[in-house]
Amino acid sequence: MSPGDTSIVREFPDNALAQVLFGPHNANLDRIEGHLGVALDVRGNTVTVSGTPDSAAEAARILDSLYQTTKRQGHLETADVDSAVRMVRHEDSAGDLVIRTRKRHIAARTPVQAAYIRAMGEAPLTFGLGPAGTGKTYLAVAKAVSMMVAGEVDRIILSRPAVEAGERLGFLPGDLKDKVDPYLRPLYDALHDMLPGDQVAKKLLGGEIEVAPLAFMRGRTLANSFIILDEAQNTTAMQMRMFLTRMGENSRMVVTGDVSQIDLPPGTRSGLVDAVHILDGVEGVRFVRFSDKDVVRHDLVTRIVRAYDKADRESKEKKAES
Repeated sequence: MSPGDTSIVREFPDNALAQVLFGPHNANLDRIEGHLGVALDVRGNTVTVSGTPDSAAEAARILDSLYQTTKRQGHLETADVDSAVRMVRHEDSAGDLVIRTRKRHIAARTPVQAAYIRAMGEAPLTFGLGPAGTGKTYLAVAKAVSMMVAGEVDRIILSRPAVEAGERLGFLPGDLKDKVDPYLRPLYDALHDMLPGDQVAKKLLGGEIEVAPLAFMRGRTLANSFIILDEAQNTTAMQMRMFLTRMGENSRMVVTGDVSQIDLPPGTRSGLVDAVHILDGVEGVRFVRFSDKDVVRHDLVTRIVRAYDKADRESKEKKAES
């Protein structure tokens, strides 16, 4: 050890869980070493952490957190290791931020995800803003399912604008449901991750869960419901106003979108951009802003998001100079 370094010992009682925690050939421990610049020495089920006092303490907390994750879900992924590092470094614990559904428990993987989960639990209306892959929709569906399972809401309403279809919708085969379902597929996929397939089908048939295009929301008052509007950047200002005023008593609403991915016709102002401006500071409304640092898909997705953001900035700078 270098002068001033310290050592912290962690012992994990369950041999099988300890092996999962360490990873194949101690790959998970190697990843922690790479993130924090510490040394992790394994002897049986015991890990000795060596490094500066701060980094060693962080690594010990990460090991503790990952051991609990391993106990909870029975396996550990690279993304779990990276998220534990992010959470501990920001002194944020996901312990009380686990969303429990029938099929799985979902924990925050970044500090912004933690803030998002808190906001959805506290505010009647939450906006999740940011790039793809940050968990905006997935966490919203998980929160909706958890509240339904707990009996806190009676219904889940999931909606998306089918902007991409436009006039071409009429040329697609099948009835109206067949035409719009492809645009709602990500919402169905998230539901099947949270609930057994037979329960999803039963609740869809019984109306407890409704997945519908935004146009189907007009004229309704949605009480005792958890209502999600996905891809909200593709709403017009009028559509957004219509949607937000559907909220009834004892309802929770989440709006997600990425203002860098607007597919509306040129010259049409996005309802999401409009709402962010108009509702800023309104009591009961929370805005949670994600960035490329919150992307929890493949590492390459983070690099892709950053590359496109850089290209957008350079394009704007060139336009400003001309």
